[in-house]
Amino acid sequence: MPQFQYTGRDRTGKKKTGAIIGISKREAVLKLREKGIAVMELQEAKQTLLNKEISIGPRVKSQQFVIFLRQFSTLLKAGVSVVDSTSILAGQTESKALKKVLIDVEEELRQGNPLSAAMGKHLAIFPSIVINMIAAGELGGSLEETLSRLADFFEKQHYTRQKIISAMTYPAIVGVVAVGVVIFLLAKVVPTFASMLEEAGGELPGITKFVLSASHIVQGYWWIILVLVFLFSLSIYLIRKKPSSKYYLDYAMLKLPLFGKMLQKSSLARMARTLSSLFSSSVPVLQALSIVEKVVENEVVARVLRQSRGALERGQRLAEPMKEHWIFPPLVTQMIAIGEETGSLDAMLGKVADFYEKEVETATDRLKSLIEPLMIVFLASVVGTIVISIIVPMFKIYDSVGK
Repeated sequence: MPQFQYTGRDRTGKKKTGAIIGISKREAVLKLREKGIAVMELQEAKQTLLNKEISIGPRVKSQQFVIFLRQFSTLLKAGVSVVDSTSILAGQTESKALKKVLIDVEEELRQGNPLSAAMGKHLAIFPSIVINMIAAGELGGSLEETLSRLADFFEKQHYTRQKIISAMTYPAIVGVVAVGVVIFLLAKVVPTFASMLEEAGGELPGITKFVLSASHIVQGYWWIILVLVFLFSLSIYLIRKKPSSKYYLDYAMLKLPLFGKMLQKSSLARMARTLSSLFSSSVPVLQALSIVEKVVENEVVARVLRQSRGALERGQRLAEPMKEHWIFPPLVTQMIAIGEETGSLDAMLGKVADFYEKEVETATDRLKSLIEPLMIVFLASVVGTIVISIIVPMFKIYDSVGK
């Protein structure tokens, strides 16, 4: 969500400067007016490494962030003020990045700024969902409940992400080992037999010719292989940075056998959980959809959410665009439609999130049990092909010598 730098005056005429988050300039001005600040100048802040919209990265581990939110909620429930709670947590956290930010937040709080505005100056640490939910919690007087809800949200997100990572780790490791073994055999083992086979003469089997050619390529052009791997990795990175091209990459990933369904369920669980948390904290629906578009991490889902936001602005139902897209199963659209009709959209989305989080857990366990034998067979086939390509002509040589 955009961040705006403002200059204005409060009700006493004192000059005020700072930053505020809003979907548009108009919303930013309205927020400042609610705080009693008359805007003199308002400009959208340039996207930098310090204020661009990103989720929690390696600077603050998910576990540390969850502990911070949980402890913050507990301190507020115990009657400790927001300022004192921030000071206590700054001294306790193990994350240096979070500690530094919390010290700045405490300073802002002591100057009379609200917690959401203080955190809004550190978007590299606090994602927009945190800022907006805390802002809603401050207005509703339920900040401690909001922080507890945020802790639950990030805890479930972390658990789901770890399940997917664990499912993909095994094939990734086996794949790397397979590539390493193949390169070693082609670069070191096969050349030692190549000269012997050439001296023996005769027609070599097709599989042997293929392996020998691959060995020559690895020995003579290994640097080209490294360049190709680097260029492939760079292209994937650049594709993911641009939404228009990322859409096609995400689409292709969702169509992958075995992994596609799991990724789809993961994206739906993340979307439903985020929307449920935002709606239950009384964040306006259009603002909530704008946030989810950025945090869902799947451009296919994000594009449909943009269409749903447009439908709402035209007075239509949230679920209408979703019904027309294959990525949203009937369960999701029906639950959302029921939630819209009964006014319990947050509860319905929470049930959808619970269902798909369990589905992801089941899918990852099933995937791991299925991939393990497949990867073993794959590794054995690759190594076996190389070994057979050497053994077959060697037997022919021994037979000719024996005769």
